[in-house]
Amino acid sequence: MSKTIAVFFGGRSTEHDISIITALTSIIKPLELTKKYTVVPIYITKKGKWFSDNKLKNINLYRSDSLEDFCNKSKPVSVVFDGGMTLRKSGLKNKDIRVDIVFPAMHGSYGEDGSLTGLLRMSGIPFVGADIQASVVAMDKVLSKQVIQANDIPTSKFVYFSKNEFLADRKATIKKVTDSLKFPQFVKPPHLGSSIGIAKVGNVDELINAIEVASYYDDKILVEESVDNLIEVTVPIIGNETLQSALVEQPLSHDHKFFDFDTKYFNDGKKTGGGKKMGSQGYSELPADISDDLYAASLNIAQKAYKAVGCEGISRVDLLIDSKSKIVYFNEINPMPGSLYAHNWRASGVSSVDLVTRLIELAEERFARNQKIETTFSSNFLKQF
Repeated sequence: MSKTIAVFFGGRSTEHDISIITALTSIIKPLELTKKYTVVPIYITKKGKWFSDNKLKNINLYRSDSLEDFCNKSKPVSVVFDGGMTLRKSGLKNKDIRVDIVFPAMHGSYGEDGSLTGLLRMSGIPFVGADIQASVVAMDKVLSKQVIQANDIPTSKFVYFSKNEFLADRKATIKKVTDSLKFPQFVKPPHLGSSIGIAKVGNVDELINAIEVASYYDDKILVEESVDNLIEVTVPIIGNETLQSALVEQPLSHDHKFFDFDTKYFNDGKKTGGGKKMGSQGYSELPADISDDLYAASLNIAQKAYKAVGCEGISRVDLLIDSKSKIVYFNEINPMPGSLYAHNWRASGVSSVDLVTRLIELAEERFARNQKIETTFSSNFLKQF
């Protein structure tokens, strides 16, 4: 009998739409092509309702205005936690679907940040991707930088503060930033991905405006000093104890000030004028056009960061290179890369089908390992009451 895999996507996140694309194109379709699994979609609305129906596998439902009508006419799915996970679809007759493995395609808040992972761990079910601790660290750009620093991995200079701290004393907060960092700077909401809410600033007025924007999305703000002579690269990695890296990829931002949301998701070009090989989104070069030494250093720093944060399954590590000093800096780590960065894995010789199959194997491998760890303790403590 084939195993049932539940693919979770959508969610109460600013990256809701990106999550849908990841699930439908890079996870559900390849899983079904294996003919080894029964794939069940679990779509979470922006209001947090859970729905499950095979119609949710069809991208046309999301392209039209019919998704809201579909959800209004459908009953949310119930979840039974009984030493595992059972989905209960209500109707004239309840239909129970026992889930064997969960494949989260959740990006951002209430999913990728460890929220869903904690629920899955408590239910006692194997799941793909980073565990709770790594998810929390990875999805907080401040915390991940602190962990990276503690492991003697280079990262750019940074300052962080709370939204309340900024609102209480703007002048003091701005002074804290400008005394510590030179311009240009990058202002970020630390808990978001897909470059949402990020701005590059070159003076105090731009800094204040960017902080106001970032504080709309987050209660903490991160400000980083720009790396001189910058080359940006990114390295997708899979594995638990033994790691496998894809190609070092170099984003090409063209005329954009920096690699923002629109550059990532709305740039159609497939080639530059020089005929460079591009990633499937049309914004990157595979492999990165850097020296052999910098290429090797990028792979090394990426794998060190992956292990330091405690990632398992899959992640993508973003790096910043100073082309003159030859220093490779950690920038951030993404525990569930958009579309799994399948275009890079394909260029590395790993098909989409092989990628999702391997990720399922890694999930089961970790689950089996964790089952050997004792989580309870017997004592006579309660007998005294």
